[in-house]
Amino acid sequence: MPDTTPPQDHVKPYVHQSLTTKALHFSISEIQSRMVLADPFALDLAYTRLMMGFLLLQPAPRRLAMVGLGGGSLVKFCHRYVPTARIEVAEINPHVIALRDEFHIPPDSARLQVLQADGAHFVRHAAPGVDVLVVDGFGSEGQPARLCSQRFYDDCADLLHPDGVLVVNLHAGHRQHDTLVGRIQRAFAGAALVVEDGELANNIVFASTGRALAKAGPGVVRRPKGLAPEALAQLQPAFARVSRALLQWRRS
Repeated sequence: MPDTTPPQDHVKPYVHQSLTTKALHFSISEIQSRMVLADPFALDLAYTRLMMGFLLLQPAPRRLAMVGLGGGSLVKFCHRYVPTARIEVAEINPHVIALRDEFHIPPDSARLQVLQADGAHFVRHAAPGVDVLVVDGFGSEGQPARLCSQRFYDDCADLLHPDGVLVVNLHAGHRQHDTLVGRIQRAFAGAALVVEDGELANNIVFASTGRALAKAGPGVVRRPKGLAPEALAQLQPAFARVSRALLQWRRS
């Protein structure tokens, strides 16, 4: 269901450009997304590279859904380097969507569709069977309550394929961080892995109702099959971080 909130009721972001990057902001203190001008399809922020750790668990997803567009870093990367995936993105703010050309986000096609929609409503009503669901929905006041409730995470679990993977970006310093992790764990019967981004800013949670976390063996976590060398070069440190967390999780 499309979002029917009048555009004037959504906060309008702005773009800040330096000599080397272009960034999307709601406020000067918070970067929503950042693009390297010399390589618009690169993942410049550490947490975005870490979120791509889902490739260790689902190396060739057919259905990839995202909540939150931002500057489209993850969308662009997946569109280029995950050719098996049909990508659907729910973004509630029309002003964010209006900036897609500024950030080189590909146009809608048979492989990509960007919807102006409330992410919670999208997750609740989309057809089930999604292989990977990426939740990175932040606005001018942080993470909306409707995108981190117990019902939302329960709906995420229901939307996924039996071995599908949920990927959630959480602010490490959020006062409810542990509560939100607990909600994800309840929705996924404890099968949730928390990985720090290495910059003490964001934690990424990977969760699955199936065996995705348990079946990723040592060979898998080194390099997903078929991943382009230039993509691997960007993601290898993040893969190593997820791999170490997986080993610790299995031992606990």
